[in-house]
Amino acid sequence: MTKAFAIASVRKTLVVNAPQAHTFDVFTSRLDSWWPKGHGIGKTPIKQSFIEPRNGGRWYTTHEDGSEVVIGHMRAWEPPSRIVFSWEIGADWKPDPTVASEVEISFIAETARTTRVQLEHRNFEALGEEGGERMRGSVDGGWPGLLELFKKKAEALG
Repeated sequence: MTKAFAIASVRKTLVVNAPQAHTFDVFTSRLDSWWPKGHGIGKTPIKQSFIEPRNGGRWYTTHEDGSEVVIGHMRAWEPPSRIVFSWEIGADWKPDPTVASEVEISFIAETARTTRVQLEHRNFEALGEEGGERMRGSVDGGWPGLLELFKKKAEALG
């Protein structure tokens, strides 16, 4: 008999001093302007980062060696309020669509000029108990810095 287990989601929230549609656009269409070039899972440094703006669209990176690496696929594309995508990265930080966790990001207009961004990274169980716990720990520590980079860019461009 298989032992069932659950791994808690990672949740992060921040407020961006920019309108909702702009905030959504910077996260998605302008991903390459804020995602760190050294923060990739390819064999060489990232050249560019992209999100294809549609359900089923890829989040992928191109690399200095000419390769493409898929980070995940859009499961929900609801501009300007929400995206959900698979996170197709194994606990060893290599691309692996067979162990996809999931990320949901909501962009909630608080005022005409401020947007609350809520991130939930979940379904770590897909990586197995040990791998899921490792990935959860990594992204729990990683998302805050990435979200701060995003916030700075969104406010600077706003």
